[in-house]
Amino acid sequence: MALLCLFGFLLVTWQVAVRGPLAALDERAGRALAGRGPAGLAELGADLGNTSVALPVLAAAMAYAVWCGRRRRALYAGAAMALVPALVVPLKLLLDRPGPLTDATGYYPSGHTATALVAYGAAALLVHRRALVPVAAVLTAATGTGLVLRGYHWPLDVVASVLLFGAGLPGVTAIRRRRSSGRTPSR
Repeated sequence: MALLCLFGFLLVTWQVAVRGPLAALDERAGRALAGRGPAGLAELGADLGNTSVALPVLAAAMAYAVWCGRRRRALYAGAAMALVPALVVPLKLLLDRPGPLTDATGYYPSGHTATALVAYGAAALLVHRRALVPVAAVLTAATGTGLVLRGYHWPLDVVASVLLFGAGLPGVTAIRRRRSSGRTPSR
């Protein structure tokens, strides 16, 4: 699964970089979607990816994990969040993609989507609540949808962030399952 996500990310990035047919289709779809749907709800969704919203959720989950004696997992979650700007910012600078409703550049991939996926996904895993994983997925989907409907990002900007940062989630959940069942990964 992780390999498929990574391959998908590379394919999408290549299409955006060379302004290929997938990028052209993406821009047509983005223009058609921008301004659609209830503006207030779309804006709320987009705001879920703001660091001022997502990071406190992750910080609370990290504090809970530390309190429960799971310091290493809290550290891993913080490191995963630190990877977001470390990976997203250089890609934005390298690809220099203009946004849907502006001539400004640096829109690929979506940092807000990556922030939402990592913050809410890691928070759900840290508090050990299976019921929260779908909630994290819904919050991330609401972020990406809001960003596209408000015209802040092209759809592929959002998809790329999900593919790039979603590639690590299957490995994290597999490790968690192995450890909770008492087995350690083989070397």
